[in-house]
Amino acid sequence: MMESEISENNVARKILAKSIVLPDDLKNEKARTSFDCGVCGKSFSQNCKLTKHKSIHTGERPYCCDICGKSFSQKGNLIIHKRIHTGEKPYPCHICGEAFSLKGNLITHQRIHTGEKPYVCDICDKPFSQKHKLVTHQRIHTGEKPYHCDTCGESFSQSIHLTKHIRIHTGEKPYHCDICSKSFSQSSSLTKHKATHTEEKPYHCDICTESFSQSAQLTKHIRVKNPHICDFCAISFTIHFPKYHYHLTQSLRIFVFTHFPISHDIVIKEL
Repeated sequence: MMESEISENNVARKILAKSIVLPDDLKNEKARTSFDCGVCGKSFSQNCKLTKHKSIHTGERPYCCDICGKSFSQKGNLIIHKRIHTGEKPYPCHICGEAFSLKGNLITHQRIHTGEKPYVCDICDKPFSQKHKLVTHQRIHTGEKPYHCDTCGESFSQSIHLTKHIRIHTGEKPYHCDICSKSFSQSSSLTKHKATHTEEKPYHCDICTESFSQSAQLTKHIRVKNPHICDFCAISFTIHFPKYHYHLTQSLRIFVFTHFPISHDIVIKEL
């Protein structure tokens, strides 16, 4: 194509663009920089995003799963949901090969390999790999307990703790032993129970060779069978210390002067 022809085409395009008359509504939409929700005031950069958002207020769920009948307000959510039925996991980890149905889950998983912990507590500087873990941790500092039991009013810092607590009132025991059909309210209780069938004893006493199927049994064993005798004062303790015992209600200063003669020129550093 000749240079003169290219120039003429460019001029023609500019003239055509100026001659096109857009509807007033379309002109206004292009001029707007944000689209605001009339219900909650939230702003969006695109009108299509505002339309999706409005379904939160209207409750409209036009996208229905043809397998289980569950409905969704957005098509993308339906696509993700269907992976539960199909087992599709399109996001594989390039390090270990484990696959995930959600990209966000893959990103979180990869932090196991990289050790990345981008969420840091602004109070104690403890880092976390996931944001929700940071939020949960910060409740230790704030004392916040946003999950309340409707039956007795007790509050909890985590929803899982509330779920476990509610089973006290309902009597629900969703964890069943596949050997004897006994049921439990918590998965940890089922795990402990199963050890009675398998005779597995993963809890070992460091003092003797005896093993136990439950940690509580090991604790009781140490207290009853293996008391620790202090080499200096012969007091017996249920908890084993490497060399000397500490009087838990006293200070280090009292401990030292209890066990060593005053004639020993002991200098105690102020703590």
